[in-house]
Amino acid sequence: MNAGRLLVVLWLAICGSVVLAQDTTTAATNSPGLDQNVALKLSHEALGRSIGEHALLDREGHPVRLADFRGKPLLVSFIYTGCFQVCPATTKLLQKAVRDAQETLGTNNFRVISIGFNQPADSPQALKSYARHYGITESNWEFLSPSAASVAELARDFGFSYVPTAAGYDHVLQVTVVDADSKIYRQVYGDQFTPEQLTEPLRQLINRAPLADTTNFADLVDRVRILCSVYDPLTGKYRLSYGLAFEIAGGLTFLVWILWFFGNEWWTRRRHTRQLRA
Repeated sequence: MNAGRLLVVLWLAICGSVVLAQDTTTAATNSPGLDQNVALKLSHEALGRSIGEHALLDREGHPVRLADFRGKPLLVSFIYTGCFQVCPATTKLLQKAVRDAQETLGTNNFRVISIGFNQPADSPQALKSYARHYGITESNWEFLSPSAASVAELARDFGFSYVPTAAGYDHVLQVTVVDADSKIYRQVYGDQFTPEQLTEPLRQLINRAPLADTTNFADLVDRVRILCSVYDPLTGKYRLSYGLAFEIAGGLTFLVWILWFFGNEWWTRRRHTRQLRA
């Protein structure tokens, strides 16, 4: 391919990236999203509920049941591996809280599981890669993959709400604290929770404290970002995804540099050819 054709291809790639970004933004804007009030109500109503056994697969593809995790307090989060913004950040925040809890309470006194709800994309291999990519190596933390048919029932048990959108998924940002008898003890919401918000209920469970919900339900809607998406629950609108904007800007910058490089090469060769002819 000569330099002229290469420049045309690169220019079309730039235009295609811009159009795709615009189409994605438009589609997301038109998406109904998740009703945060309903989602939070369903999550809150799950407190005290017993979790079903539910068959899943671990990262190695081995079958496990949630009943296998009975006997110790459990932290449960729902993720989807296709999320590149909030889910990974929340997972790292959970990892910090888990490490703090391990130092305070001991590694063997509680367990953690992350469940990939986007099936069949969140396969055992996908979750294994996700955990490795984000450096999740804690021995008491497992990543589990349910069957596509069981996701809805599993989500209902935990009071977890999600809806597909053009941008991925709207879903509740929550970590569910489950007691040793598989009953939901606490829901911790948002993408800015502190390690203490998880360590304290774990401490209560280890010390056999009774169920005590301290969630201020009315205030959560106004103060806590409970949804994972480019949807802003405070305004009820889809906001600009700055991470995506920076990614597009970086890609365009790279393509512009490529254009400049090949354009400069083409001009240098052309000038050299003219000099030889002269």
